[in-house]
Amino acid sequence: MKRLYLIRHAKSSWSNLELDDFARPLNKRGKEDCTEMSDRLARAGIYPELIAASPAKRAKKTAKCVATGTGYNTKDIRYYPELYLGSLSYHLQLLEDLLHKVNTVFLVGHNNTMTELAEHLTGKPLGNVPTCGIVGVEYSGADGFTPESGRGRLLFFDFPKNDMFITRNYTQMIV
Repeated sequence: MKRLYLIRHAKSSWSNLELDDFARPLNKRGKEDCTEMSDRLARAGIYPELIAASPAKRAKKTAKCVATGTGYNTKDIRYYPELYLGSLSYHLQLLEDLLHKVNTVFLVGHNNTMTELAEHLTGKPLGNVPTCGIVGVEYSGADGFTPESGRGRLLFFDFPKNDMFITRNYTQMIV
């Protein structure tokens, strides 16, 4: 069984408009949301074998926060420059390669690609993956991961302002 957790970077700061987009850090809410979301993953027993992330500052900080919250060594995070502005086809190719090597991947990136990727893999119209949103996708069977549209099973779609999490855990949220 292969599991993929698509994680959109947490809320970034716009306080310094002179900063290049790539260099924007997380704001206070982003840091808090990231801690909360990584705690949710850990409480549900969801841990990565590999974290792959965009090297943009906000994605890098999100990846490190999630790693820390789930007990993953931050030095083992792999950064892929193409995850910053890369196409859907690049993301699919990378996932195919990574999920050939390990069973559980956390992929930290940016919208619109995170939403497009989640909808493509699950075949579900999710609308928008908000900042620090997480989409869990599972592939079972002998074939494992496939980049074909709609072949992944949506496990859950969670985000910081999701009030349903207060009363339900991820195993109960499985769609």
